Amino acid sequence: MKTKSVYIHIPFCETICSYCDFCKVLYHKKWVDQYLEALEKEIKERYQQEEIDTIYIGGGTPSSLSMNQLTKLFQITNQFHKSDQVEFTIECNVEHITEEKLELFKKAGINRISYGVQTFHTNYLAYLNRHHTKEEVREKIELTKRYIPNINVDLMYAFQNETIEEVKEDIELFLALEIPHISTYSLIIESHTVLGIKEQYIDDGLDSNMYETICHDLKQHDFLHYEVSNFCKPGYQSKHNLTYWNNEHYYGFGMGASGYVNHIRYTNTRSINHYLLGHYDYQKEELTKQVEMENEMILGLRKLEGVSLSNFYQKYQKQVEEVFDIASLIKKGLLEVQNGYIKIPEDKIYLSNEVLVNFIGDV
Repeated sequence: MKTKSVYIHIPFCETICSYCDFCKVLYHKKWVDQYLEALEKEIKERYQQEEIDTIYIGGGTPSSLSMNQLTKLFQITNQFHKSDQVEFTIECNVEHITEEKLELFKKAGINRISYGVQTFHTNYLAYLNRHHTKEEVREKIELTKRYIPNINVDLMYAFQNETIEEVKEDIELFLALEIPHISTYSLIIESHTVLGIKEQYIDDGLDSNMYETICHDLKQHDFLHYEVSNFCKPGYQSKHNLTYWNNEHYYGFGMGASGYVNHIRYTNTRSINHYLLGHYDYQKEELTKQVEMENEMILGLRKLEGVSLSNFYQKYQKQVEEVFDIASLIKKGLLEVQNGYIKIPEDKIYLSNEVLVNFIGDV
């Protein structure tokens, strides 16, 4: 399997969000400059000159970098051999966006931007330690459309004390932005975060109702629900994220980045000191065929279309039913076969974890 996708992690943030458990450090100019040098060395050592179909720069907050630092970053990404149809995404905060940065993005080949908006409610923005305003989001999205119209926005829900009505208000405001992709996330309270110290999850029933409301309202406005948490206008699926869900190989460069190359899954160190010294690897695992087939199902069943039966056979020379006891899951109504795909029925997609657990370990 060829490696056609690249993830690059930029761990720097000007402030730390209260819910964030990603690999991140506070912005410091000296560290950023040194980090970019280390990143360039890692890519030169590991990149095998394949043609690349998708590049995703995530974080952290890549847009927190200065113009000079972003220019250096794009000089680094220029060494990739990009396909003619490459999807090139960068994550941004709206408060960092200027016309100058958008011009630089476009010149560098960026053709997709993902904004971490989360919510328009000021009380929940403060709860998350986010600092943009409703007016700023609208203004920067409109500015972005003039340069890069392929835009994703993140919508978060299930905050403590949040109501269905507030979720619906957020949905309306997100739809009013008239962008082609929306990613939705129920708030996850991680132990090593500010929220993890004291917060608790909301009631499962309310969380489920919020999810169903989002699904219903977005589909009413012609958004395709193509993955558990992702919705788009036709033709705007995230090609990069489909690499993950299709269990395909990809590079992970940068501190804390994960990759999957030559049947080896690896995760880089989360220590900035180790990374700057060139000690990249934290963990490596060569996957057996059985584990790769399990991953094929666990990742692929997140997609609403499910797992292609013919593709599964092409990759592993086995039929799905030879490897997994899917008959019992079909009998229980937790799986169905349709148009050559095995999938989770749409009305069960919120409970997908209860299905996916059946594909972990010996089956």
